[in-house]
Amino acid sequence: MFYDQAKIYVRSGNGGDGMISFRREKHVPRGGPDGGDGGRGGDVIVTVNPHLNSLSRFHRQVHFKAGHGRHGGRSRKTGASGESVRLEVPPGTLIRDAETGDLLADLTSPEQEVILFAGGRGGKGNVHYASSVNQVPRLAERGEPGVESWLQLELKLIADVGIVGVPNAGKSTLLSVVSAARPKIADYPFTTLQPHLGVVTVDDYDTMVWADIPGLIEGAAGGAGLGHDFLRHIERTRVLIHLLNGGGEDPLTDWAMINQELALYDTTLEDRPQLVVLNKLDLPQAAERLAQIKKKITQAGYLFMAISAVTQEGVQQLIYRVKELLDTAPPPRQPFVSEAVVIRPEPDDEAFTIEREDGGWRVHGRRIERIAAMTYWEFEATTRRFQHILENSGITAALRKAGVQDGDMVYIGSEELEWSDED
Repeated sequence: MFYDQAKIYVRSGNGGDGMISFRREKHVPRGGPDGGDGGRGGDVIVTVNPHLNSLSRFHRQVHFKAGHGRHGGRSRKTGASGESVRLEVPPGTLIRDAETGDLLADLTSPEQEVILFAGGRGGKGNVHYASSVNQVPRLAERGEPGVESWLQLELKLIADVGIVGVPNAGKSTLLSVVSAARPKIADYPFTTLQPHLGVVTVDDYDTMVWADIPGLIEGAAGGAGLGHDFLRHIERTRVLIHLLNGGGEDPLTDWAMINQELALYDTTLEDRPQLVVLNKLDLPQAAERLAQIKKKITQAGYLFMAISAVTQEGVQQLIYRVKELLDTAPPPRQPFVSEAVVIRPEPDDEAFTIEREDGGWRVHGRRIERIAAMTYWEFEATTRRFQHILENSGITAALRKAGVQDGDMVYIGSEELEWSDED
C-alpha cells in the first residue's frame, strides 16, 4: 500500500562511560591509572534509496534506536562504538521535528545521506586526569546521552510532469496510455486515491517521469477531501498538464477552480509551465465545445491542446509538446543538504494589513494578493469563492472594523474591487 506520511520515534545511542582503573601488575605495586574511554554512541542516519517509492516501512515499524557505546576497559582499552541505525527513504522525503514542525532535511538525490542525530560522545577514562599533584585520579566521564525525537516524514513525489484536474478527467487513462503504469481506472469520481508514476519514452531513447495526481475538488487547498495529501506531490514537478474533462458539466469553470486551488496552496505554482489539455474528444459534447474552450484558454495566455486518451488521438503530439516544455523549463530546485541543520519556517503567509488609500482601502498580504491575481473574475464560482476566502481569512471582518462602506474601493495587489455589503 502507498503511504506518503509517517510519524516515527528515533534515538541516537548514548556514549559509553569512561573507566576508573589502575594498573595491577606483580612487579608494579603502585601502577598508574589505565582506565579507557567509552565508545561513541551510534548515529541516526537517513539515506535515499532510489528503488523505494513509499513510506510503508514506517507504518510497520515506528521505533528506531541506535546502539549505545560500550564502556571503557582496563589497560586503556576504548569501548566499542554503538551500532548506527540507518533509515532508507524514497527520493523526495522531507523530515520534520514532529513537535515544532521545523524542517530537518529535504532528501531528493539518490544515495544522498544525512546524519540526522549524532551518537553521544564516549566519556573519558581516568587516564586523562593524571597529573603531578593527582597521580591516582579516581575521576572519569560518563558517556554523553544520545538524542531522541519524534519525527514527521512526508513524501513529495519527484516527477518531471504532473497531471492535474478534476476527478474523472481521464488522468489515469492518459498515464496508462503514455507509459507502462497500470493505475486503477473506472468511470466514477475519486478512482485514484494515490499518486501514480509512469516513465514516458520519447523516440525510443529519451524519457521523462509523469505523475497522475488524484483529482482535486473545490476546497482542496484548505484540506477538503484529501486535498493537502495530494497537492504536495505537485510541488516538485517542473511542468503541469491541466487535463479538462471534455464530457464534464463545465470544463472552463473546472479549469478556473483548479488553478485557484493551486494558487492557494503554493506560491510558486503560478510560475510553473502549464499545458491545458481538453480530453475525451471522442465524445460529441467535447468536440462541440472545442473552439470555445480553446479561445478562452489561449486568451488567458495558456498553451492548449485537445486529445482523446481512449482513442489516443493527439496523444503522441502531446508527448512531444510536453518534452519541449520540459527542455525549456527552469531547472529543478536545488535540494537542501545538511547534517542536522534546522531550517526555520518562513514568515507567516497568512498575515495581512489594511490601510487607507485614495479614498479606498489597500489590503497588503502575500497570500491574499497572490490569490487575487490568480482569480478569474469572469467566473461567478471563482469570484464567490474569493469572497469566502476573504471571510475565512478574517479580511472581511477587518475591513468592516476599519470602517469600509458600500461603494468603497478595495485594492488587493493590482486588483480594484468595489465593496458591497449585499450577498
